Amino acid sequence: MSFINNWLRADIQAINAYHVPTSVDMVKLDAMESPFPLPDELIGQYLAYLADADLNRYPNPSADELRQTLRELMDIPAEFGVLLGNGSDELIQLLALACETGDTILSIEPSFVMYGMIAKFTRLNYQGVNLDGNFEIDLSATLSAIETHKPKLIFIAYPNNPTGNAFDRGAIETIITSTEAMVVLDEAYYAYADDSFLMDIAKYPNLVLLRTVSKIGFAGLRLGLLIGAQDTVSELDKLRLPYNINTLTQVSANFLLQEKGEIDKNAKAILAERSNLSTALSGIDGLSVYPSQANFILFKAPGANALFEALKTQGVLIKNLSSAPNLDNCLRVTVGSMEENALFISIVKAYYD
Repeated sequence: MSFINNWLRADIQAINAYHVPTSVDMVKLDAMESPFPLPDELIGQYLAYLADADLNRYPNPSADELRQTLRELMDIPAEFGVLLGNGSDELIQLLALACETGDTILSIEPSFVMYGMIAKFTRLNYQGVNLDGNFEIDLSATLSAIETHKPKLIFIAYPNNPTGNAFDRGAIETIITSTEAMVVLDEAYYAYADDSFLMDIAKYPNLVLLRTVSKIGFAGLRLGLLIGAQDTVSELDKLRLPYNINTLTQVSANFLLQEKGEIDKNAKAILAERSNLSTALSGIDGLSVYPSQANFILFKAPGANALFEALKTQGVLIKNLSSAPNLDNCLRVTVGSMEENALFISIVKAYYD
């Protein structure tokens, strides 16, 4: 047995690493990224802005300017606290680190895989509660699980990944008021959704929100934020590693996230393309298309594995979820540009003709 197998925790050895497939020379519709690059007219200004970055110095430790930029972009009230992370993943891990060893994280399933993975990394128990047949919260089962397992953290993606739907608001409010757990609503796709719990933070002391700039055009920045009551954020900030938001991310985000008009324009374009893509998929015999309030669409396809491979062979990469629990024959496609979506649809149509 090798050194690492003797040395490493057995439960970590049993975990499969988070897999990111190669996408070189592919139309990339697998990771919920925006299809819109930085406009040509902004590139020169952006590079000039970067030139003033002091890379020989540590980053601003509290990223005050960036937090204000995010407040203005997302209309976050001044009375709420904002904590920044190296992507939302770091903030999920930070919340887990705030728990006692052996505490329980609860979430619904299927949902974002990192909730369960981070629970394992941090030696917490994980409890999943299955959604119903329509991918809605099974409120009775969820409340029963809360009563039985008494979780310290409850994660709910709103809208949910990978199903795309936003759960019933009343069901979520019932969950929040039924528990002493911290309820974390992951609003990664807030820009494409009809509703948000942002203003409800003032109403529920055990509610915090996660958001990210990854889905609005800046996945490469690796920048997430947690929004909550000021005292909650102040205590959680003790767990944040020093200088966790690097200088290039801070400088880039302070410039790029000022372009609210451009960000809103791109979001509206994605919403329009989401509607067109959903309609086109629904028109193909045999496919079942699920409603989405995110920048992707989940659909069920006969022979999903074969369709996934056919798309990949022709240079289009989507997400194959067909082997995941409760997602038999399901595939997820990110809403791309008009041209990317047209290519995707043409291949799917030809496949089933």
